[in-house]
Formats: sequence, C-alpha cells, structure tokens
Amino acid sequence: MSFSISGKTAIVTGAANGIGLAIARQFADKGANVMCADMDEKALTQQWGDTSEEGKIRYFAGDLRQRLTIANLVSATIDAFDGVDILVNASRQVMATDALDVDDTSVETLLEQNLMTSLRLTQQVARRMIKQAEGQTEGQVGSIINLSSIAARHTRPELLGYSIASAALEQMTRSMALALAHDRIRVNAVAFGSVMSASLKSSIMDHREWREDIENHTPLERIASPGELVDAVQFLASEGAGFITGETITVDGGRSLLDPVRAPAH
Repeated sequence: MSFSISGKTAIVTGAANGIGLAIARQFADKGANVMCADMDEKALTQQWGDTSEEGKIRYFAGDLRQRLTIANLVSATIDAFDGVDILVNASRQVMATDALDVDDTSVETLLEQNLMTSLRLTQQVARRMIKQAEGQTEGQVGSIINLSSIAARHTRPELLGYSIASAALEQMTRSMALALAHDRIRVNAVAFGSVMSASLKSSIMDHREWREDIENHTPLERIASPGELVDAVQFLASEGAGFITGETITVDGGRSLLDPVRAPAH
C-alpha cells in the first residue's frame, strides 16, 4: 500500500497560512507539484514568493468566490504542470452568528465561502480530471479532499452559520463522491477539532482561557499542530486510500466523543 503522492499535481486552497499552508508544504516535501491558492496575496508572497517558475511550487492569488477566478486557477495549474491529480479544499472562514438577528448575514457568507467555493472548484477540477483521463481505463483518476469541522455535528449556538456550512460541505462530499465514482475520482473530507488552525490561533489570542478549556475537553489533552492533520489528508490523496470515497475522517484527539456544548467548537 503506497501513501506516495510524488509526481502528482495538487491544488491546495487556503495555502497562505494555517492548515492549508501546512498541507501545501508537506505535499511539496513529498514530491508533489503544488499550486498554492489563497485570497491573501501578501501572505502568499511572504510564504511562497521565492518559488521558481520552473519549480514544483507555484502560487495563485485571487478571490475564489468568483467563478472566473476559479477558472483562472485551474488554467494556471494546467499551464504550469499540464494536469491536476489532487484538489484540497482547505480554504475556510469562521465567524460568529447571532441566531435571532434577522439582519445577520453570516450564514450566507459562510455557505458561499466554505461550501460554494469548494463545490465550484470541485466541479471545475473534476471536469479537467475526466478530460485528461480520456482513454485511461484503470487506476485512480483523481482525489478531492474537503476540510470540514466537528462543528458539522456538534455545535454551539454562536457557531450556527459555521455548523450549517460544515454540515453542507460533508453532504456535498458524499453527493459528489457518488457523482464522480464512475469516473474513478474519489471525494472525501477531513473534519477536525482541537487543531491549531489559523482561526483558532487568532481566537486564542483574544480568549487565552480557551486553550485550557479546549485541552480539558480533548481526551488526548492537547491541541494538535496543523502538521498532524496533514497526514490524514495525504493518505486520502494517495492510492493507499484507493477504495475510500464519500467518507469523512475525524481528526480531533477524541474531542467529539465528549459533550460538545461545554467548550468552543474549533
């Protein structure tokens, strides 16, 4: 069983910081060609600005909520690497929701950012994967991995929008897995909690008591580094997971086994 992704081409969104950055770095270290995409051009340049035009790493800055930007990202990847084998939808947004405020637009915002962006990019990339596999009758054509959260199943009222978007993303994962199975494209998700994402790091800076609270409500009694999540993503991207599709792997140190209401659902 091989977990290798060497020689594969991957698009990783949210690659300017946090978990997306960790995924992109490991994929590159493991020999993959990586297109690092993010809205934050300044952060992308800081992280990836020294990449060579002939190297295995390129970066793309743009607002992936725009359909044209998605098309341009896929085109840039094809121009750079002649194909795409892996898509990791790691771009996420976390924001609070006032459940009783009729003027609160956080649900729409989070559905657009966390669900629709991933869905549209999945559609575009899957079409390209199918095209480049014409005449190929065996083997994996592509792997798509979405990043979700334990908030999809265990929520707090103030994370209403985030929970809805995460749950929708997991249902999209299952639906697209069935839609693309005939084309030998696998679609899976990783739901995480108690992992030091960029959003959790920012939240802890504002609420320092959250660190101890989260650790106390995680059976493994710590917050994981982003790198500890990456191995699960790499596994799903590899041919070692060749008979796994439509699944959501939970990486949370046992967090979701406990009462979810008592601690922040990051």
